[in-house]
Amino acid sequence: MNNAEELKLSNILNNDLAIQGIKQYYGFDNIYFTNQQIADFYEVDVRTIKRIIEDNLEELQRNDLQILKGQELKAFMELSNGYFVRDINVPHIVNLTVSTFRTVLNFAMLLKRSGKAAKVRTKILDITMQVLQDKTKGNTKFINQRDIDFLPSSYRAEVEAKKLTNALYRFVDMEQHKYPFFRNQIYQVIFKENGQQYRQILNLHKNEKIRDTMYSEILLVIASFESGFAYEIEKKYAEYGRKLTKEESLVVLEDLAKHPSQQPYIENARTKMASWDFDFRDAYHVNIAEYIGNVTPDEYSRFLGEKSEDIQVQIANHLAVFERLKDK
Repeated sequence: MNNAEELKLSNILNNDLAIQGIKQYYGFDNIYFTNQQIADFYEVDVRTIKRIIEDNLEELQRNDLQILKGQELKAFMELSNGYFVRDINVPHIVNLTVSTFRTVLNFAMLLKRSGKAAKVRTKILDITMQVLQDKTKGNTKFINQRDIDFLPSSYRAEVEAKKLTNALYRFVDMEQHKYPFFRNQIYQVIFKENGQQYRQILNLHKNEKIRDTMYSEILLVIASFESGFAYEIEKKYAEYGRKLTKEESLVVLEDLAKHPSQQPYIENARTKMASWDFDFRDAYHVNIAEYIGNVTPDEYSRFLGEKSEDIQVQIANHLAVFERLKDK
């Protein structure tokens, strides 16, 4: 496995929707699995499973593995009606290691020399991609729009973009296309790409707007930065008593980018964009690749779970929000 595949597989352990699809594919109805059952599934010796546990205990425990002893074990055995006694064929159990299906999938990533584990890893990726395609109706490019915060954030971004456009017109002396130029500069500050590079990475068509594909957090960071930039160039205009040159405006933007108040938001935006695009869209932002991290269960739920909504449903639900923002 390469690093990209390892990260994608690791993320899948947080994707409950994908886990259920994989479990259904393999026909498991167990809630818990013993070491022997896992060994049988992956066609390896149970001693291999125990060695994997010893070497990766902390990771496996994060993914539901439990080692039961004492009262915990007694209560568990009573609830299981002796199932695990029959399965292990040991009359008196001192401790018992049990795993959920999430843990079983974790073993697929740790059993590097198992042919069955390699096949399971491939199937995990295939099923997860199918679940993602089904949930987004085959258009992962706009998965950001399933977030219930997308529409309010998008509208706020439009409001601040207009404010910056007006400020540039009034306070900056340069050729036409002022806003597109500085918009690209702001993109470079936040996620180290200009609009054209972003389009290429997401494979956007000419009629597809960049900001229609951006996550709500990214939109709000851009809106905040544009609002701050508009404010600062107006201040400089008042200070100089004249319009700013292009070069002077760029200095204002650079100073704003270095301000400590901006850094946490920029760092967060890079992490969200790099991680979510890599996982949901299979899009790799090379300039912020160092920010790629794991996607959490809550984040999967946000874009794929019950709380996520199709854009048409959101429009109907957010009309009141639009009306309220319109007056600001």
